[in-house]
This record gives sequence, C-alpha cells and structure tokens, in this order.
Amino acid sequence: MPLQISKSKAFIAPLAALALGLAACGQQTTTTPGTGTSPAAEQGPSANISGAGASFPAPLYQRWFTEYNRNVNQGVQVSYQSVGSGSGLEQYINGTVDFAASDAPIQGDRLASFQQKYNAEPIQVPMAAGAVPLAYNLPEIEGQELRLSREAYCGIVTGQVTRWNDPLIAQANPNLNLPDREIIFARRSDGSGTTFIFVNHIDSACPNWQAGVGTSVDWPVGVGAQGNEGVAAQIQQNEGTIGYIEYAYAKLNEIPTAVLENASGEYVAATPESAGAVFDGVEIPDDFALLVPDPENPAAFPIAGLTWIMVYPTYDDANKWQAMRNVFEWSLTEGRPIAEELGYIPMPESVVERIRQVFDERVKAG
Repeated sequence: MPLQISKSKAFIAPLAALALGLAACGQQTTTTPGTGTSPAAEQGPSANISGAGASFPAPLYQRWFTEYNRNVNQGVQVSYQSVGSGSGLEQYINGTVDFAASDAPIQGDRLASFQQKYNAEPIQVPMAAGAVPLAYNLPEIEGQELRLSREAYCGIVTGQVTRWNDPLIAQANPNLNLPDREIIFARRSDGSGTTFIFVNHIDSACPNWQAGVGTSVDWPVGVGAQGNEGVAAQIQQNEGTIGYIEYAYAKLNEIPTAVLENASGEYVAATPESAGAVFDGVEIPDDFALLVPDPENPAAFPIAGLTWIMVYPTYDDANKWQAMRNVFEWSLTEGRPIAEELGYIPMPESVVERIRQVFDERVKAG
C-alpha cells in the first residue's frame, strides 16, 4: 500500500520543534569495534554490514554505529566509508555495499540505471537533517560576527567578489576591519551531496550562477578538496579561505561560520534551530525526497537539507537485513540524543513511523 501524502504533513512542525531544544554543545572509514568498552547483551542477529557514501552524516554515523555495537549488540559491526554521495550512489547501483548514504536523492541517470538493473525502485529514507554553512578562516576578524548578503556570497562562489574588503562584504559589516586579502573559495572535488545541497540553493538564489545543480558541477572558481573532512582542513590550514561544509564539521572543528542573508532579507546564523526552520510548512513527498532550495521562513538559515540512506528492495540474507534494520531504527529513536549533541536534526516520530512502514512493505529478505 503506498504511503499517503497526508501523512507527511505531520513531518514539518515536529522537525522544526525538535530543533529548538538541541544541544549547543572524521575519519574516512568508520568500522565499529568487535568488542565494546561496556558489556552489551546481543539483541537480534549478528552481521557484518558495509555502507558507503556521504561525508555529511559521517560524524553522526560514526557515533551511532559505534554506540550500537558497544551498548546494544556487539555482534553487529558496521563499516561505513565516507567517500561522498556520488561514489556512494555508484556503489549502491553496482551492488557492492549493503547500503548507501547520500545528501542528494537518487534521480536522473542514476535512478534509471538502478531501475534497469534491479527492475525495482530504490528505497531511500531520511536519517537526519542539517545546515550547510559557509565556514571561513580570517584571523583579522577573529571572534567577531561576519555577515554575508546574498549578493556577497553569490559573488564569492561565482568569482565576482575576490577580496575580503570588497564593498559588497563591507556594506553588511560596517564595524569590521576587513583586510585587503584575496578570497580563496574551498569546495568539493568529489561527487558530493553536500555540494548538491549547496548549489541547489545557489542556483535558486544567485542570478549569475551558470553551473547548474548536481553532486558535481563545473565550478567557476575555487580550490577543491575531498569530502567535508578535506574542505574543513583546507579552510583551517589556509588564511583567507571560505568554503561550504556540513554544520557538524564546523562545530567539531570550531571553525567560525558566516551569518547569511536569507530569502526574507534576514541575517541568520547556522544552528540546528535555524536549519529546522527551513522545513517549516513544507510537506515531505512519498519518496522522502524533500528539497527546500531557498526557504522563505524568516527564521530559516538559507542552506540546509536532509541526508538519506539507500537500501535495496531485496536482500538474500534475512539476518543481515534484520540486523541492519535494527541499527537504523535504533539510530532514529534511541540515537536521537547523539544527533542533537553533534548539531544534526533528528527525524520526528511521525517520519520514523513512515520509515518503518516502508521497511515493512517494500523490503523483502531471505
């Protein structure tokens, strides 16, 4: 029985509300250890599970999968490779992983390839949401708030704003002593769902953007790096650099992020609360592929998105599927405090129930 769109209306308000109480408080491959630091009785089947894809949720998955192994079922080990959404989707289509992760929904040629190979529709479910801010390294204004108007950050990503003291930046920051320093724009070099979220917004907000939308685009400017991890390192190691990374990476690495002008003309900082406001009043579709490229909510940070896991319609090993399902459902429920601690927005119960229904109705195993 297909999911009804009316059920999606419960999604948005709880998602925004969940963000209000979030705590203020990576490695490339994550493998849960075979033994934990605290004893855990095995609950459910044992399995070795492999996944690959987005770096956006990698810090979250690292914690979830490790905590599950230590405290719930030591017989379940999940190896997750943070290789970028593009590579993860390709491995998913090729059948070389048990699940994939992406910050961009599967669509276009990739969707057609999956449908042709498996004679079925892919299954994608959201695990969390988060903001994609512009993080920067500018020691001349350390400890002070940097504001970027839409015109200013559009100019940076299109290569039309090239100096930190450009009038478009200075106008919104009259109290800052902006240096006459070259702007170095850091962006992803690999196929990336974080890129998809970012350029999906840029394509909507910036009139001079010509590169379109995708997990990879032909950038007009910038220095590329691999993964959110690589872009974060590029920013930290090079003064004068600004680039887009998932909020958790900025938080974990203590990299300052710019306050951005949204579609309503309000300047909003990246926080779990402002990311949750992106989805306020927007219905989630049956396939969970919700995109909000330029939110109109005055309280919303302008750049945020969901991150999904992709599972197959059929698994030969029923025990492995049950173990994997147990991990995902634990992550979405008992793992919520971890998501909050790291600055992600957990899925509300209404969405978790829809995910359970999808697993019940669409995944066959054994």
